[in-house]
Parts: sequence; C-alpha cells; structure tokens
Amino acid sequence: MEQKILDSRISGMDLETDRIILEAEEVLTVDVHAAKNLINSGHRYLDVRTVEEFENGHVEKAFNIPYMFSTPQGRVKNPKFMEQVLSVCSKEDHLVVGCQSGVRSVYATTDLLKADFKHVCNMGGGYIAWVENGFAVKKPKMDL
Repeated sequence: MEQKILDSRISGMDLETDRIILEAEEVLTVDVHAAKNLINSGHRYLDVRTVEEFENGHVEKAFNIPYMFSTPQGRVKNPKFMEQVLSVCSKEDHLVVGCQSGVRSVYATTDLLKADFKHVCNMGGGYIAWVENGFAVKKPKMDL
C-alpha cells in the first residue's frame, strides 16, 4: 500500500502512467542537434510514426516501423513492433528513435531497451523539432 502512495505522487494520475514515467526516466533522450550528429556518424534512424505520417515527410535515411496504429477506437500498439525491428536490426545496432513529437519514441525506446538493445536513444522533440531546426527532410514529390 505504501508503494502505491509513493508511486501516485509521481504523476498524480494512475499507476500505469507512473510506471511509464519511471521507465522513461531510464531512456537516454538527446536533442535534435545531437540526434543529427549521431545519424551523420552512422547511427540508424528508426521512425516509429504511422506509415501515413512517415510518407508525408521524414528524416533522410530513416526507416519506418510504426509503434502504434490509428484505429477508429484510437491508437493501439503495434503487436509486431519488436518482431519487425528485429527483422531489420540487431540488438547491437546504434539507433536513434524518433516520432512526431517525442512521446511515442520514448515508449518505443523503452521497449527496445527492455528487449536488450544496447545502443538506443530517443530523439526529443521528434520530427516537429527536426523540421523547426531546418534540418533536411525527404518529402513526397507532388504532381503538378
């Protein structure tokens, strides 16, 4: 009972939210400038946004594995996320994980660390911060 009281003070919400906050504190989050430097030095960029978000524009050289899917009931976690990541990455790969704003990527990075990925960090601010800083993006070609 004492643990519940202590945990609920973290977010003032519920125990599940508190658990996520505590786990997120273990995730290394870097700003977009550091992320760009890591990517330029050979880290791979895992974009965990939806396919639609990714197709509307993404960090150059990124690969996309959605962490969540949009459904009529709201967003749901991709049940094959880890399987899909493991099909293209090893647990020794150096990864920068990003999403739209930096929230989904914290969850994804947490899951990757729990699965024993060794060199993973979250890009704070996500794609929004990347664009706001004027960094190169790949956008779809528009037909005229």
